Amino acid sequence: MKLNNTPLFIFCLLCFTTFSQTEINDHQMQWVKGWTNFAPNKTEYPEHEEVLSNIITKDVYLTNDITYLLSGNVYVTNSATITIQEGTIIRCDSENPASLIITKGAKLIASGTKGAPIVFTSNKRPKNRKPGDWGGIIIAGSGKINSPAVSKTIEGDFLPHYSIYAGADNNEQTAILSYVRIEFAGKKINQSKELNGLSLYALGNNSILNHIMVSFSADDSFECFGGQTSMYNLISYKAKDDDYDFTLGYQGELNNIIAIRHPYISDISGSYAIEIDGYDKNDGYANQLSLSSIRIKNGTFINLSNKSNYKHTVSAISSKNLGILDLKDSRISGFANVVKFDKTYMSYSDLQKHFSFENGIFNVHSNTVLTHNKLRVDPAPLLKYNMYTNHFRDADEVFTDPFNEKNPKFTIKESENYTVMQ
Repeated sequence: MKLNNTPLFIFCLLCFTTFSQTEINDHQMQWVKGWTNFAPNKTEYPEHEEVLSNIITKDVYLTNDITYLLSGNVYVTNSATITIQEGTIIRCDSENPASLIITKGAKLIASGTKGAPIVFTSNKRPKNRKPGDWGGIIIAGSGKINSPAVSKTIEGDFLPHYSIYAGADNNEQTAILSYVRIEFAGKKINQSKELNGLSLYALGNNSILNHIMVSFSADDSFECFGGQTSMYNLISYKAKDDDYDFTLGYQGELNNIIAIRHPYISDISGSYAIEIDGYDKNDGYANQLSLSSIRIKNGTFINLSNKSNYKHTVSAISSKNLGILDLKDSRISGFANVVKFDKTYMSYSDLQKHFSFENGIFNVHSNTVLTHNKLRVDPAPLLKYNMYTNHFRDADEVFTDPFNEKNPKFTIKESENYTVMQ
């Protein structure tokens, strides 16, 4: 149940400070420039010239002088590698909904550049594209999952013999993705079957993923099912469901990640910037010491809410089934709460063991911490050693130019109105 927290400034020693943009690693936002697109529905892409085969059994190389069409499910099988040249555009069929499935043992190499990113996008014309125009990119690895089952099948209506993932090889390299944009993908089939913009199933720690932007996904932008792949420089933009979702014992580090949400874009079940499940509650876990554990540094999680619509927002973070999350040097703004814990967290001690947020800033409009169980200790001090706004502020009061459709800026304005918990 919700706890009615006493306002933070009553029970904590407070001090006021001038907050400089450089104090939240503003220089690190430079990585966003040059390859991103915050208005993909207005972008003219060339018409396709070649249709990809639905079953790829041999190594294939896609070149940037051809625009490709992904129509229906395309499976890369038989330990084949699909390599995509920088600057290549892949249009994805909305009439015959498409997904790219890298099956277990196969490999995807998509190495774009800052000036020539690789783009997966809808085949509809500008201003007609919408979330869910196509399925998404699915990569099935051979790494470990924390489940009684050694291997499982990927979510969705896919051919069963191409749907197996997981194993014992945490050192594998299944994917190299760099400077890649994924636009208008995702689909919620039902409560147990979902297609995300980018689904990562049990990837080993030698896979390389960085500079990836998933925009306008109809379900999650990024979801990790087990595995140990660390990632950096990721953007989720206006997803309908969660921005970053972790389950089945995923363990990894994420650095420089952004989630930009809108209060009117949400799944009926509730959507979060981060959702972490320590294990799958339907299956249980094989090892209590291998629950999902994520370390995030330099995270920016923003809901573009204001005083007219902020009541439509929920928590920035949903933590379930004893998931473990460590946040550092990050900022959370525009949500109702910083974090919500489910019933598996029984005590304040559980919260301390499984959640940490330090050297950040938050701007929320309701209780900072929500717990399902009534605790003897108020959980708000869990957020100590962070700065926060004294009252809820609109996105454009906190950030430089967050509503700019072509080139939004999410650097924090300098202010003397931040309070520090000590």
